[in-house]
Amino acid sequence: MKKLFAFFTIAAMLTFGLANAVYAQDQGETTELEQIDTTAMAEDTVVVEQAKTTLQAPVPEEEKDFQQVIKEQFIEGGWEFMGIVLLTLIFGLALSIERIIYLSLSTTNTTKLLNKVESALETGGVEKAKEVCKNTRGPVAGVFYQGLERYNEGIDIVEKSIVGYGSVLMGRLESGLSWISLFIALAPMLGFMGTVIGMIKAFDDIAAAGDISPTIVASGIKVALLTTVFGLIVAIILQIFYNYILSKVDSLVNNMEDSSITFIDILMKHKSNK
Repeated sequence: MKKLFAFFTIAAMLTFGLANAVYAQDQGETTELEQIDTTAMAEDTVVVEQAKTTLQAPVPEEEKDFQQVIKEQFIEGGWEFMGIVLLTLIFGLALSIERIIYLSLSTTNTTKLLNKVESALETGGVEKAKEVCKNTRGPVAGVFYQGLERYNEGIDIVEKSIVGYGSVLMGRLESGLSWISLFIALAPMLGFMGTVIGMIKAFDDIAAAGDISPTIVASGIKVALLTTVFGLIVAIILQIFYNYILSKVDSLVNNMEDSSITFIDILMKHKSNK
């Protein structure tokens, strides 16, 4: 208890002594303290201004997605030629999708069809085989049907009928491809035309300004080149669809030719068994 009382007494004496010392220094060094306070306030003001500058710093813009970038560049390119290029893309895609759907519906399982035709010939004759071909979609079934129509005229006539009708069906499969190829060639040509006209406009702007300003030249050339970029993009997209359709047509034609050979063999076998 005595130790605790002594501790508080010493603490009070020290506190009182420090307070007197501070008061004495306060009275003797007023000018110095005022200068220190002024300096501290100036430093505080600088810190506050720096904080305000940091808070008012421009917030970085959010990154734009691919769709927004394409839309902005399309608008900057000008609606005159960009609209025409867009129309070529729309028409080309419409024709491509129509061809893909048509070719997909024309695909036939030839192995299964040949087995059905052979079984029908053995059980019900030519009429039943024709019924099987009539109820099966696709160009291969149509070729078989034309061959069965000429069955009584001999195998040679059947072969000629298959070849002739096969050529007709191949033309139907390739219908519309010429228009797709036209749009593929037209899109970059329209883009180049837009570029040339944009360059002419850029030179007109330079002549009107009376000075070759980098801003005028850069903006004009950018707008001019955007049409070429979009024209090339359209041509690339349509070219991919065009090549896919060509490969699909080639596959169907090869399948038709191979199955026709097997079909002739089945007819010759059926005729010899009679």
